[in-house]
Amino acid sequence: MAMKAMILMFIIVIICGVSKGEVYKISWTNTGNQDYKSWAASKNFHVGDQIVFEYNKEFHNVVRVTHKNFNVCNSTAPYATWATGNDTFAIKKTGHYYFICSVPGHCQGGQKVDIRVAGNNNGPAPSPLPSVPSPKSPTPSKSPSPSSLSPPVPGAPGPLAPGPSPAAVAPSPHKNGSSSLDLSWKLWALVLAFGLKAIAF
Repeated sequence: MAMKAMILMFIIVIICGVSKGEVYKISWTNTGNQDYKSWAASKNFHVGDQIVFEYNKEFHNVVRVTHKNFNVCNSTAPYATWATGNDTFAIKKTGHYYFICSVPGHCQGGQKVDIRVAGNNNGPAPSPLPSVPSPKSPTPSKSPSPSSLSPPVPGAPGPLAPGPSPAAVAPSPHKNGSSSLDLSWKLWALVLAFGLKAIAF
């Protein structure tokens, strides 16, 4: 019985370790020398991390806005607004997340932060794009004399227009982070299945 309890505890510890990301706390204020730009640049945010805004709710709030509204400190039409004084934002996918304080003058005074979430390092690395061979240049030969050039034949197909460059048709590397979350769920299920099997024996 003690062995089964130990195995169960081991499973719980593994699952908790896989599911939790980092927790980043922000002292959210417009006073002092808060440099949120440098703070965010010094962090390596990933899917699964949490941003905790800690502040005095009598004087501040947290508003998630678009990039355009972030740049001009406009809090109209926000994605979300928090005002409890201890708000947690869970990162669920890659991209940029823009937060400001909507109290007049606070955002203009620097109470704004841009959280950039790159691809999750815990997931599989994206496959490199296939290399496209460059067209071989024709072997130099004698230039045709003007008299040897024949005029275009009406109705004959002309030269093909150049197609889009490989960069234009390559898939965007920007993912929404769901593949890494799927991998986490599969890992949980696998660990849980092995644990239950061990307990059954």
